[in-house]
Amino acid sequence: RWPTSEGASLIFPQGCNPLAQTGRSKLQNQRAALNQQILKAVRMRTGAENLLKVATNPKVREQVRLELSFVNSDLQMLKEELEGLNISVGVYQNTEEAFTIPLIPLGLKETKDVDFSVVLKDFILEHYSEDGYLYEDEIADLMDLRQACRTPSRDEAGVELLMTYFIQLGFVESRFFPPTRQMGLLFTWYDSLTGVPVSQQNLLLEKASVLFNTGALYTQIGTRCDRQTQAGLENAIDAFQRAAGVLNYLKETFTHTPSYDMSPAMLSVLVKMMLAQAQESVFEKISLPGIRNEFFMLVKVAQEAAKVGEVYQQLHAAMSQVPVKENIPYSWASLACVKGHHYAALAHYFTAILLIDHQVKPGTDLDHQEKCLSQLYDRMPEGLTPLATLKNDQQRRQLGKSHLRRAMTHHEESVREASLCKKLRSIEVLQKVLCAAQERSRLTYAQHQEDDDLLNLIDAPSVVAKTEQEVDIILPQFSKLTVTDFFQKLGPLSVFSANKRWTPPRSIRFTAEEGDLGFTLRGNAPVQVHFLDPYCSASVAGAREGDYIVSIQLVDCKWLTVSEVMKLLKSFGEDEIEMKVVSLLDSTSSMHNKSATYSVGMQKTYSMICLAIDDDDKTDKTKKISKKLSFLSWGTNKNRQKSASTLCLPSVGVARPQVKKKLPSPFSLLNSDSSLY
Repeated sequence: RWPTSEGASLIFPQGCNPLAQTGRSKLQNQRAALNQQILKAVRMRTGAENLLKVATNPKVREQVRLELSFVNSDLQMLKEELEGLNISVGVYQNTEEAFTIPLIPLGLKETKDVDFSVVLKDFILEHYSEDGYLYEDEIADLMDLRQACRTPSRDEAGVELLMTYFIQLGFVESRFFPPTRQMGLLFTWYDSLTGVPVSQQNLLLEKASVLFNTGALYTQIGTRCDRQTQAGLENAIDAFQRAAGVLNYLKETFTHTPSYDMSPAMLSVLVKMMLAQAQESVFEKISLPGIRNEFFMLVKVAQEAAKVGEVYQQLHAAMSQVPVKENIPYSWASLACVKGHHYAALAHYFTAILLIDHQVKPGTDLDHQEKCLSQLYDRMPEGLTPLATLKNDQQRRQLGKSHLRRAMTHHEESVREASLCKKLRSIEVLQKVLCAAQERSRLTYAQHQEDDDLLNLIDAPSVVAKTEQEVDIILPQFSKLTVTDFFQKLGPLSVFSANKRWTPPRSIRFTAEEGDLGFTLRGNAPVQVHFLDPYCSASVAGAREGDYIVSIQLVDCKWLTVSEVMKLLKSFGEDEIEMKVVSLLDSTSSMHNKSATYSVGMQKTYSMICLAIDDDDKTDKTKKISKKLSFLSWGTNKNRQKSASTLCLPSVGVARPQVKKKLPSPFSLLNSDSSLY
């Protein structure tokens, strides 16, 4: 359950039943089992390599080399088996029978269980001076939420679940993970492409992995959409664009991830792959109502197909670059190459049809057709002009047949590339689509083939890639999701965080003399002691200016405003009041260390702020302490109390807390927007 500010509770979304025997769950279970086998093999290889380094006996070295070759062979077989899971696209496709080329989804990263309870309880006691056992429910909620995120549902609820946990991790990081020490929590995540585990005592690995799974879940949603309907294709386009946005955000925010599937180079390729699949869905959406044998329609479809072929050719080139090619599944690169040739062939086929079947009828808008034909190519073949080609039947047919020959060449290449990959050969629907498209182009060419074609060869130019719907990344919109901090009872995060050090709570017992407490208040949740009379009862009991009031007579005040604390204090009249306060210790040391760890191009700004603060501190020391105002009763000093909470007064005791309160602002930006490690 999630706590709310009203004290009620909400039931958070649950993940899928991990024991449910669905196709996807079976696949994830196989992935988890493979990860364990790969981990065992990696450990054996490491041990063998270390033994080989220290062994001096020739027979022992020979035996170790033999064992090492067996282990490497096993690792290669496990890697190929994991690649088979990554290309198991049929599990993620829509269940309806469809004559469409499958799309590639990403598998979810697997992780190990993490027990937050002991570490967080100890930190709450040590840092916040509260009993950690009072937060057992909140810690249990956090662990339940993490467990649910391991099996998210394949819909918007699953995405919301993962994004909720990601935002909650931001709260947890600010509350419990100081930048100057490790917390002793080990997070382990398995690489989704290689199966190799990565372990770190760093919450940023957890956050990055959750983001990756969010992007992966969007890809699974996109492949699951019904591509036989307009609405389904629009949803697929949106899902792939959002997947690209999440992965791109991950690439730009977490730039030093130790897991290879989250390296900048690999993420760049994955973003390209998602946008290519979104562009492919755009082509399918345009083609879904049917492709009429009409000049302008065929020009449009030909250029859309050329656009899809172009982005897949660019994707294949990116997948073929070092170091990505060493870890990208070979079947993915092969499928990108197949689709690049397939859609290039379709572009030439539709261009051939519009040229061969074109007829100049009365009322035909030749000027518009001439413009469209000229824009279909970067340049016309030598000796041909758009208008002359449209009017000359012989030229149009020869140019159309040259496009058919290029289409058949691309079809042959796509079929050949698909036959070279064992995984692609097993995808039956892919083989059917490629063969059907190839046969259609071959039959069309055979219908128009003439004996003198070889004497009138024209080199068909490439079709210009153009689309009516340019796809682009859609960045994750975390601000639209309302998430309540599990540990909000600790107090406002802007003050009660792991980056600040506190004194233990001090108990101040005092009385109000004739309605005069001897101090005023400022701030807004939590409230600070201000304008403290050095001779008043509270000051004698140990109160200091700048103290934060955390409770009054066992009433928690960390979330109360100035007016609410005033009202509570006044309610006791002249009775003795027990008030617990804490004082902020050095809050700058940990922030300077944070500046060295995080980097989003803001170090200079942060340094300038720190220098400005130091200058202000030096200036403050040379100032004369101004005489403080006299203390009035609560009933006659309301306006002054209000101004004291908003104005910066020229005394040392007032100015320094104001400066320190401004100090966390650059870090808060770093903490929320950058997670570089």
